[in-house]
Amino acid sequence: MTAERLGFPQPWLTVALFVVWQFLADSVTGASVVMGLILGVVIPQITHRFWPDSPSMKKPWVLVRYLTVVLYDIIVASISVTILILSPRQPRSAFVSYPLQLHDPLGITILANTISLTPGTVSADVSDDGTLLLIHALDVDDDAELIRAIHQRYEKPLLEMFR
Repeated sequence: MTAERLGFPQPWLTVALFVVWQFLADSVTGASVVMGLILGVVIPQITHRFWPDSPSMKKPWVLVRYLTVVLYDIIVASISVTILILSPRQPRSAFVSYPLQLHDPLGITILANTISLTPGTVSADVSDDGTLLLIHALDVDDDAELIRAIHQRYEKPLLEMFR
């Protein structure tokens, strides 16, 4: 029996809402658990008409590795940006056009958000045909190296998850 047939049209959203509510509540109490469960069940029920078909993640276990890499990169980039800001050296900012290999809209969204979450980079735009992602980098020496790093660290695992 599928989760959708059991009344959970977006089971991952249900879990995510419950977990986020627990973090927002700042402590796990009976009331916060009940409220988290209510939100986790009711919000997906109300919004399920607006959601596209559920994404088909082919290798969900890759997500754990991906999140570990992203968390590590956020920490390292935070330190690098702090050092850059405190140093007298001027940053070499640039807009870089990143050629996308991903075609799945959810995968492209996750990639763009990952880039924006990493200090020093932000996703600025996706081309109309979905083949390019415009990225602003705070400090970049070599555009090709930035493109290679994003592909290896972020897009390649996403391709593995969604193909």
